[in-house]
Amino acid sequence: MALIMRYIDSIHYYFDKFGDPRTKDWPMMSSPFHTLGICLSYVYIVKVVGPKLMENRKPFQLKNTLIVYNLFQVLFSTWLFYEIGVSGWLTGHYNFRCQPVDYSNHPSTLRMVNACWWYYFSKFTEFLDTIFFVLRKKTSQVSTLHVIHHGVMPMSVWFGVKFTPGGHSTFFGLLNTFVHIVMYTYYLFAAMGPQYQKYLWWKKYLTTLQMIQFVAIMVHAFQLLFVDCNYPKAFVWWIGMHAVMFFFLFKEFYRSSYNNSKRSLKNMHLLFESLQNSSKSNGTVKSSSAEKKSEDVSSNAASKIINSNKASDYYIKSEDLPSNLTQRRVGEQQ
Repeated sequence: MALIMRYIDSIHYYFDKFGDPRTKDWPMMSSPFHTLGICLSYVYIVKVVGPKLMENRKPFQLKNTLIVYNLFQVLFSTWLFYEIGVSGWLTGHYNFRCQPVDYSNHPSTLRMVNACWWYYFSKFTEFLDTIFFVLRKKTSQVSTLHVIHHGVMPMSVWFGVKFTPGGHSTFFGLLNTFVHIVMYTYYLFAAMGPQYQKYLWWKKYLTTLQMIQFVAIMVHAFQLLFVDCNYPKAFVWWIGMHAVMFFFLFKEFYRSSYNNSKRSLKNMHLLFESLQNSSKSNGTVKSSSAEKKSEDVSSNAASKIINSNKASDYYIKSEDLPSNLTQRRVGEQQ
């Protein structure tokens, strides 16, 4: 035990010595263990405690709660995007090729440092995404991608606020807050009810936007490996490799969510066409029971495809939207 405490003390000494003195006494900045503890608790709650508590309970609807929450996230993300932008990136004061960290107490610099801390704080508010899934018993939405994405980000951003609050790495925050404005706007309208869902045809483009974001972050970060810039190379690798990891996770999500569903629907359509043509060529007439059985098979197959899509679906709270559309199409075929 004494050895562990000595090791922890040495970590704190290192962070105090090399960390940014401006953020040293800010909330949660004295030690990484507070953030680590919260992240681990989040994973345990959403994967173990939450599903266990909801096992024998009816799911909560939370419609009004979701509307308020998503509206808050849109406004919060908009404010963060504005603050990060006017503190450097959107005013011409920041160089996209190389932007060292300014450790001065200039007002615009302190504004960026403040925005970095609030961006760090926003990663905790996003834990509610998963909490709402659990309360609504949408446990299939609590996927590996979802938990990794939310569980890793607070710890990652903590190091940036502790050592490099400002400069080159804040480009990540600028892009990410913009994507969140779009994403939570989608969530907001999806939560407001069926009358708005017909306008939400652009669901899959959210994932595309995420992947474009990570490619831009990779290029922006890794360029410093070939450019002489007074910015820590360790953070170049830290940010760049995070972008690489999330890009491939989202790419796999996109493939499993959309490409597989399209392929399955096409195969199912070809199968039924083949059965119908075979029936006609043999001169047979379907009985009412045979028709019902065929319709049941069609409905069940469509349901399985949609459920498969839902199981890996990360960026949609209105899960009933695709199911309703599919049911309506099956009804029209009947």
